[in-house]
Amino acid sequence: MLPTTLTALLVLLLDIFLDRGQRPQSSHFEKSLQFELRHEHAVSPDARVVFSDVPSTVSLVHGNESSYSIDTQYMTSYHPSSFSAYNDARIRSMRHAQSAILPWYETEILGPNVEKRETLLELAKMTNNAYVTPDDSQWYELGKNWSNPYPFGWEPDADGFRGHVFATPDNSTIILSIKGTSAAVWGGAGPTAKKDKLNDNLLFSCCCARIDWSWTTVCGCYRGGWKCDQDCLEQALVEDSLFYPLGTNLYNNLTYMYPTSDIWIIGHSLGGAVASLLGVTFGVPAIAFESPGERLAARRLHLPSPPSTHHVTHVYHTADPIAMGTCNGILSSCALGGFAMETKCHLGKSIVYDTVSNLSWSVDIRKHGIVSVIEEILTKTWQPSENAGREVPLAAAEEDCVECYSWEFGDFPP
Repeated sequence: MLPTTLTALLVLLLDIFLDRGQRPQSSHFEKSLQFELRHEHAVSPDARVVFSDVPSTVSLVHGNESSYSIDTQYMTSYHPSSFSAYNDARIRSMRHAQSAILPWYETEILGPNVEKRETLLELAKMTNNAYVTPDDSQWYELGKNWSNPYPFGWEPDADGFRGHVFATPDNSTIILSIKGTSAAVWGGAGPTAKKDKLNDNLLFSCCCARIDWSWTTVCGCYRGGWKCDQDCLEQALVEDSLFYPLGTNLYNNLTYMYPTSDIWIIGHSLGGAVASLLGVTFGVPAIAFESPGERLAARRLHLPSPPSTHHVTHVYHTADPIAMGTCNGILSSCALGGFAMETKCHLGKSIVYDTVSNLSWSVDIRKHGIVSVIEEILTKTWQPSENAGREVPLAAAEEDCVECYSWEFGDFPP
């Protein structure tokens, strides 16, 4: 065993070598990072993650440098020793109903400063851009202009998991943006709508999207009345058609490409829920805009729970029935569009804009879109927060949240 003095010296040298000694241990420390679009990602028909590189030399219409700034701060996060250990704990829980002892390591990580309105605005624009290609009229330029090829995985008939990858010039920080649900019922449709609906109904319904007798369920776990077979339901959620395993595969690909980089994950709606689940899995900052409640899905997926999930932040407003968990019932706009959006409880902390009380908005499915958040909320000063000396509403955990209370879940053989 090494002498105490020598051990302390080695630890100090290791901290300096890894730059940990220079890392402030305060969430109030702030600095800005410059980001640029680096890749566009998608999933091929045979379920492989594919990347299309964005040329490092881009054509600029206005002659500006192709980057933009996001404010950051340090935050506390918990991560497992490895994804393999995390997955082993999941499998033990799923197959044997046993809770494995999984050690969690507390670290200070650099993440986006979610107390800044401009930070949320820039991240929201990134999430919007996951729905479109840079030559689309709905692309937010983020103050710059890009010249990009039309990449594999974004063809008009592509129907799966996709988005963008942004990076700082030195690759120290990577932002993974994941596309959400494309559906005409809330202001947009697209080639991915079919798979989006399947995953929405698996993740965010109480029991296989069973609304009433006229619905075709997405899994065979309904047992009559208000009974649902729990084991069947959990098995249905771990099928390969679910976006969560595709997300873990994508994240592992990114860590292979950028082994020393910090990674943040962002998304809107379904993409936000997946971003949150990946943030909990890997202990990295995640920002979800207008996401349906994903806490129930995390339990059904048997995701080991870290001591804290406060590195995950949800941003939504009270006029969005999906994020609020009120878009349910046979006559709801979600049900009329074929969606069973019944969950409402979120992981981490939530920044909630009360647009119903402060802007007199009516609850409307059309307000679920990310464009409404960008153009009508984040581009403007939020007066209630300004009056309290803040830029955005205070982030808070959703305590005592209850959902799917009418259902009975248990062992109900078919």
